Amino acid sequence: MGNKKKPAIRFKGFTDDWEQRKLGEVFEEYSEKEHDELPALMIVQGGGTVRRDESDRNLAYDKTNLSNYKMVRDGDFIVHLRSFEGGLEMATNTGIISPAYHTFHGENTDSKFYYSYFRSKKFIDTDLKPHVYGIRDGRSIDIEGMKTVRIPYASFEEQKVIGKYIEILDHLITLHQRKYDKLCVMKKSMLEKMFPKNGEKVPEVRFKGFTDDWEQRKLGAFISECTERTSNFEQYPLYSLTIESGITEKTERYERSFLVTKKEDLFKIVPPKCFVTNPMNLRFGAIGYNPKLQKISVSGYYDVFSIDDSECSEFWQAYLKTYTSLKKYDDVATGSLIEKRRVHFSELKKIDFLIPVELEEKQKIGAYFHRLDHLITLHQRELEKLKNIKKSMLEKMFV
Repeated sequence: MGNKKKPAIRFKGFTDDWEQRKLGEVFEEYSEKEHDELPALMIVQGGGTVRRDESDRNLAYDKTNLSNYKMVRDGDFIVHLRSFEGGLEMATNTGIISPAYHTFHGENTDSKFYYSYFRSKKFIDTDLKPHVYGIRDGRSIDIEGMKTVRIPYASFEEQKVIGKYIEILDHLITLHQRKYDKLCVMKKSMLEKMFPKNGEKVPEVRFKGFTDDWEQRKLGAFISECTERTSNFEQYPLYSLTIESGITEKTERYERSFLVTKKEDLFKIVPPKCFVTNPMNLRFGAIGYNPKLQKISVSGYYDVFSIDDSECSEFWQAYLKTYTSLKKYDDVATGSLIEKRRVHFSELKKIDFLIPVELEEKQKIGAYFHRLDHLITLHQRELEKLKNIKKSMLEKMFV
């Protein structure tokens, strides 16, 4: 039966040792064909199975050869010798699959319990690795070798309790992921609708009570370049700029000593409530904002500027990243090579922007996007928290 162990964390009432059994002893491979009355299924890595006729992926398959397809039951496991991406996949409905797959069924096993284990880093990167051969897309699994892998085996009742707990965690993760995705889509839509499109003088969506046309002003009328430099990271923490996350703090993994010299200050200081752009990637959205009360530092290659409209910084945070704004940046970019075109500060100042006449309208638009960003951040943090809890529990609740 192999070595006996106990997990670090257990539910109340369970005290027996766990066993380590060979996968082939816990799960039996089966091959049942001649079930063309069942729906043809498609396997989604990390997502179970879906009916081919309900999938949005239009993949061709030989419908005349369905009698040769293998049946798989809901909750059983599936392995493909080729195109293996890690972990066994679990069938989420009953149907038939390509004969290229291998199907496994376990008696007195909880599928949710084992699915989490089979998708874990330990199983994929440690246990199964000796039985995966080939490189890149040509990797294959030695099925007979896989059957010799020792996997944890607990009582059926304890499996079910752990499986249910993980299912609840997965449900919460899915809920927050959907809310997060929905809010991101909403923000993208509102960025397009609450600012004028090219050729228009007013946005598609406005707050009640505002009807005046927006007025055209050059961005240079609002912005002033910040050119102060430093190499003192103790006083001015070093930050980076990405398209996805805006301004983010450099982690300790960055070796900073080679970035500066004692003879010159290579990094720019970003005062509170000021903006940072990457001239190379501004047209793709590389623009950030320093909401902190302290000054920070960024690469000297970046452009740093303040906006003489401090009561409406939230309005500008949203406006400067709209699709219409990105198109304006692209129009003034310079450089012969497309991938190396830059938007320098001198060109940025020349861009015309349509601005609300009334201060209150700008403030309301800014406040709306600030609240939306706050909700997005809350769900993102909760999502990361739940994922970390699941990761920790998978490490502590299995042996």
